[in-house]
Amino acid sequence: MKMPRRSAALVMVLGAALSALPPLYAWTVRSMLRRNLGRLWAGDPGLLLASSADDVHFVFPGRSSWSADLRGRDEVERWLRRFVRVGLQFEVNEILVAGPLWDTTVCLWFTDRLTAPDGEVVYANRGTNLAKIAWGKVTYYEVNEDTQKVAEFDEWLATHEPTGA
Repeated sequence: MKMPRRSAALVMVLGAALSALPPLYAWTVRSMLRRNLGRLWAGDPGLLLASSADDVHFVFPGRSSWSADLRGRDEVERWLRRFVRVGLQFEVNEILVAGPLWDTTVCLWFTDRLTAPDGEVVYANRGTNLAKIAWGKVTYYEVNEDTQKVAEFDEWLATHEPTGA
């Protein structure tokens, strides 16, 4: 049986629209992540936290003061506030997004650094952040970078870390 012309056209339009959804979704996730990270670097972790599930699981492996296996927004917020207080800066090299809305995987490749007031770069590292997102909320993320450099950064922070909120 031959499909009527109008039905065939509708199928083609719907097929084209559906094939555009994954790239559009990936673009949206990347854009929101860049916006939320930009706010974090400006000193406000609020948007990043708002995009996290209440029971978000955050992991930072290693043996340093930054090491963490945290559950829940409140615990993650304390870690992020220290990140902001110390003054770490983050450069996103690439963001990869795959999967449907209910099971999205995000991989962020980044460089982070801290420059002292005199201009000396006292810490520089590269790493990845692997995240899982379900229905717009981050449920899990893990930061992986050179843990030896993080431990050496701890040594510098022992005498230089800012205190306060």
